[in-house]
Amino acid sequence: MQVKLKAYSPKYRDLTPGNVYRVIGIEADDFRIMNDVGQPYLYPHRLFRVVDASRNPDWQRTVGTEGEEYAYPRALAAPGFFEDYFDRSPAAVEALHTYLRSSPHMKSKSPKPKPRRTRAGQAA
Repeated sequence: MQVKLKAYSPKYRDLTPGNVYRVIGIEADDFRIMNDVGQPYLYPHRLFRVVDASRNPDWQRTVGTEGEEYAYPRALAAPGFFEDYFDRSPAAVEALHTYLRSSPHMKSKSPKPKPRRTRAGQAA
């Protein structure tokens, strides 16, 4: 699945408008993506436009009691996986990096971030 950031927000400085991001998970309809600094954070789905809704067939999907979606590829679906990743568990870090290297949906690159311009038109 690929999504494109709709607009710049000072609240989400680690995302670039117009960039296409690969979704590596969905929690309560929000997207977990690898942001511009290489971290797998969750972001509100309303920030993005879906440009490719296809998913690898190994994704495990559930629907919550209020109809919200939860979905992850099998390699990242263990309960507490991302808590372990952010606690720097070597096994979780290696599992994420292995998934990113091996996933066919992760191989193409996003466009390079566009430089932000100041009022004088200079690159920031």
